Amino acid sequence: MTTTSEQFVSTLARTLAYSMRTPVLRRPDEVGLAYEDVTFPSMDGTPLEGWFIPADSDKLVIANHPMPCNRYGYPGHIEEFSFFADFEVNFLPDYKNLHDAGYNVLAYDLRNHGLSGAGNGGVVGIGLLEYRDVIGSLRYGRSRMNIDNSRIGLLSRCLGADSTIVAMSKHPEEFENVRAMVAVQPVSLRPFVEVACETNGIPGGVEMFAKEIKNLTSFDLDELSPLSYAPDVQAPTFVIQVREDSSTRPSDVQGIYDALGTQDKKLFWIEGTTRRFDGYNFFAQQPAQMLDWFDTHFA
Repeated sequence: MTTTSEQFVSTLARTLAYSMRTPVLRRPDEVGLAYEDVTFPSMDGTPLEGWFIPADSDKLVIANHPMPCNRYGYPGHIEEFSFFADFEVNFLPDYKNLHDAGYNVLAYDLRNHGLSGAGNGGVVGIGLLEYRDVIGSLRYGRSRMNIDNSRIGLLSRCLGADSTIVAMSKHPEEFENVRAMVAVQPVSLRPFVEVACETNGIPGGVEMFAKEIKNLTSFDLDELSPLSYAPDVQAPTFVIQVREDSSTRPSDVQGIYDALGTQDKKLFWIEGTTRRFDGYNFFAQQPAQMLDWFDTHFA
């Protein structure tokens, strides 16, 4: 007979192994941006959907997103999607701020998210599969604008940040001379699960989860982290994180940051909230640090 604890762990594992798709509710023209719907292949051929937002320059910022968001954000204000956060995350102001600062923007949905194609049977690899999408976006951006990596920056968020870190480690040749990265709330899965089990009073829950996630994804729990890949990151990197994030442990993000191979790095803690998803809205409301990081490294 299945216990309540087992049901909780099973539901958590399936939620994290197979991200629910959320609708792309908004489009760039809502904030006055001209854009083009684009599609391009991941490194392994998975079709990816995105927006290209042109600016009058040769500079490009490529943006991806957390799980279970998409290029637009997250519709947490709609009841059926309020499981992760009960308020909306909207990335369109980020794109507006970047565009107005002189950057072309390429924003895209990772596999199994938004309108992009399904890959790997719908399994989410916390970057171990999605890194191929990051490489696909970089190849498309270079080709689309006829530029090299020295004119490209990366705005990589959560799952997208993990994916970018893994990609930089597995295929450093694809990222040589990338100007800069802004990494919003990279995460390892173990502390996320530990906090969830502690909060819900599930003794032995992490061990149960580890078995369940292995059965669902073929990955060990401790593989699902960017930590071991971080030493290979050479691009200047700005990491931002909600300090009192109730979903994980600050020590995880600190560890990822400390492990980054680049010496040109910065860590900023968002104060005054425990809500992880507030971190995804931070630059939309306070863009100065993001713009300064890119502007300084593109100078």
